[in-house]
Amino acid sequence: MSLRLSFYGGTGKVTGSNFLVEGRKGKILIDCGIEQGNDFSEAHMHEAFPYDAATIDALVLTHAHLDHCGRIPKLVRDGFRGKIYMTPPTADLSKLILHDSVGILSEEAKRHGREPLYTEEDVEIAFSLFETLEYHTEKETAPGLSIYLRNTGHILGSASVRIKDEEGNAVALTGDISNSPSPLLPDWEPITDADAIVMESTYGDRVHPPQQGRAEVLAEALKRAIAKGGTILIPAFSLERTQLMLYELSNFFDAGDLPKIPVFLDSPLAIHVTQVYEKWGATYFKPETEDEMKREGSIFEFPFLKKTLSRDQSEEIDKLVPSTKIIIAGAGMSHGGRIGRWEEKYLPDPSTTLFIVGYQAPGSPGRRIAEGSPSVRLNGHDVKIRAKVELLEGWSAHADRDELLKFAEASLPYTKTIFTAMGEPSAERFLAQRIHDYLGTRAIVPEIGQTWEIKNNSVNRI
Repeated sequence: MSLRLSFYGGTGKVTGSNFLVEGRKGKILIDCGIEQGNDFSEAHMHEAFPYDAATIDALVLTHAHLDHCGRIPKLVRDGFRGKIYMTPPTADLSKLILHDSVGILSEEAKRHGREPLYTEEDVEIAFSLFETLEYHTEKETAPGLSIYLRNTGHILGSASVRIKDEEGNAVALTGDISNSPSPLLPDWEPITDADAIVMESTYGDRVHPPQQGRAEVLAEALKRAIAKGGTILIPAFSLERTQLMLYELSNFFDAGDLPKIPVFLDSPLAIHVTQVYEKWGATYFKPETEDEMKREGSIFEFPFLKKTLSRDQSEEIDKLVPSTKIIIAGAGMSHGGRIGRWEEKYLPDPSTTLFIVGYQAPGSPGRRIAEGSPSVRLNGHDVKIRAKVELLEGWSAHADRDELLKFAEASLPYTKTIFTAMGEPSAERFLAQRIHDYLGTRAIVPEIGQTWEIKNNSVNRI
């Protein structure tokens, strides 16, 4: 008996995570994400899956980011009816993320003259298949195959998954790994019981600025932006990055480090996600942050934070505060959501400051802005960029090159083979070479569509 591991997404690209593990009797899919770039969802995401969805026994979701969960309703539409396993916070978050994606995907489909990727009905059927699982619990989820989840600290509820067959062959997939230490979440947990590991490599060829000073760098950049007197835009991922920004802003204002200017959280999704963070923080945050929540009640609120749920409330922002203000809105890569409208209005204004605080996929509007393009296409219009752009890379929720190497080293000596995936090709290759050179461990850069056999602690291409 052996395990077979197939790479169907998240290979040679950061987004679109999708992997299949097969035993003698059962099949488990890990993640079913959307691939993102120039569009919210790339066109080929509409194509048929390279496997029969109806034959999959179970799906394990590592975390609630759209590039890991965004095609689950399509999988359901195509015939999947197995259980979908995840941690309790991931269940709450992914329900919000998938509900929100229906409208965005529908608008994008109209723009391109095609059918939506899925409907609200597909989403509801997917939710009926959800089953939650806590960390550190072994559970058989497909015939002859069991799973075990560990905390990766990437976002609330994120997990790596180790899959084992009845003979003890085991493979683990990391999902995304945290840029530890996080102000909110515990550090990642090592995987010490897998013959092979598929690990992310988003920043596999880069080192983040030191975390110790990143809050001070953010505060200084905000002071400069406020002094200019213009609008401050923060395109932020509704999940995790927005909560980190709110947490730091709350600390800055409480300490008197910034003048008390209005802050608008202009994202219904981010508002609801923050509520989920508050719901689960008392049990899933790191101990010192849990204590802070107990003392303060909320670590994300402050008196001049205004939350705009409706579109009408959003459109009133300029009337309420025509001068200096901070607007936090999605999408984090500027290819959807309310931030596009604000960027279209304010990027041509030299008094504006745009903060980029997260990964920007190749081809995305955010990537073009970050690379210094003089203009960017938003909502079907070419928009000139005269605003000041502040790149704050230290805020990534992904581990960098050195942290990834540390993660790989923590799996030794049990693990004999490591696959580098979920990164751009150069990052995957660089990290694989580094694992080989520094740790003396076999490291493989897989290709899309490849299948590998894992048996008796050896890994071979089929």
